[in-house]
Amino acid sequence: MPDTPAAPVILGNEPGSFPHSVLAERHPAIIRQVREAFPYGPGQHRALDELLKSCTEGVIEPLPENADDRDRWRAWGLDDQVGHSWFDVPWLWSESYFYRRLLDAVGSCGPGAWQGIDPFRPFKRAELDAPETDEELAALDTLQDRPEPERARALLHGSLWGNRADLGFRLSAGGAEAAEPAPALVADDSETLWSLLPPSGAGALFLVADNAGRELVPDLLLIAHLLTEGRIERAVLHVKPYPYYVSDATTADVVDALQRLAAAPGAAAGYGRALWAAMADGRLTVRAHPFSCAPLPYADLPDDLRDEFASATLTLVKGDLNYRRLVGDRRWPPTTPFQEVTAYFPGSVAALRTLKSDVITGLTAATEAALVEAEAQRWRTGGTHALIQVKASNDGQRQ
Repeated sequence: MPDTPAAPVILGNEPGSFPHSVLAERHPAIIRQVREAFPYGPGQHRALDELLKSCTEGVIEPLPENADDRDRWRAWGLDDQVGHSWFDVPWLWSESYFYRRLLDAVGSCGPGAWQGIDPFRPFKRAELDAPETDEELAALDTLQDRPEPERARALLHGSLWGNRADLGFRLSAGGAEAAEPAPALVADDSETLWSLLPPSGAGALFLVADNAGRELVPDLLLIAHLLTEGRIERAVLHVKPYPYYVSDATTADVVDALQRLAAAPGAAAGYGRALWAAMADGRLTVRAHPFSCAPLPYADLPDDLRDEFASATLTLVKGDLNYRRLVGDRRWPPTTPFQEVTAYFPGSVAALRTLKSDVITGLTAATEAALVEAEAQRWRTGGTHALIQVKASNDGQRQ
């Protein structure tokens, strides 16, 4: 970011701020929900109580000595954070570590009968099986006779606004996702996005997924359309290697979503079959890199991921958390150019995001002023506004 001075890193220690409310209110609510969702035993209940006390009143503690990923978290800065209040370290780091410790508390990480059990699975499945999902899938039937560009735009916006289904967000902001956004998009680089994926394209799309359930389904539908219509030759779907941020997608969630599509009537089943076939012949692959759960910005990408993203025609980054990692979880002035803070990214990158945290870049001064006049600062976190932002590299057309 050579031309843009770094803004302050966001912490969670300012009472009344959105990050403070996440640490002080959302995380305890998540612990209570997880506790009630499974028939956990006394040891797990004690561990959840200890985590609740630690993250609200205590300090960050190291991972167990036998944790398989202890060295990885030390490389990610664990030693520097141990002993500090959860509120006094970078908010991105604190949030990420909370979910890692939650998995420890319920036995998902260590050896034993609960190893590998997703503590958030009941919430994800309830959303995927909800009647609203049936309604959204049925709407696909109305698109079939539309021109390809119109179908592509509809599926792109479905992927964009699907992010409001984020379960973690709804724990502390119930109903906000139903509000009518005005304006819907605070930034819209969709024409640039489509220019990187022309109708006769032959490149690769990398999609960095965010949430499971009713967001992952439209992400998969967009991939299916681009593959079927020949806008891309292959796609790589990046998901989390373990359960994270309540609703973030893992490989198991991809399987659930594909099965949901395949079992649906009408056009949805056709998309499901296309995706299933693409998985079988390698045109669609799933990637779960450890860095996907790192408490770090994408500016710190490891070399192997940097090389992968450099090979893509376009990397599509979904959701609020991934946006924070893409631009840096900092208090940027809203008019800071998106292209400058993402200049480090290896290749062309697009962000699809509904706004649910304070971080924002790439707005015009007029847009920022209108939003502040209408809503003060609530527009930043209410999930009622969205953006499509693109940084196109000079060699963005490579395959």
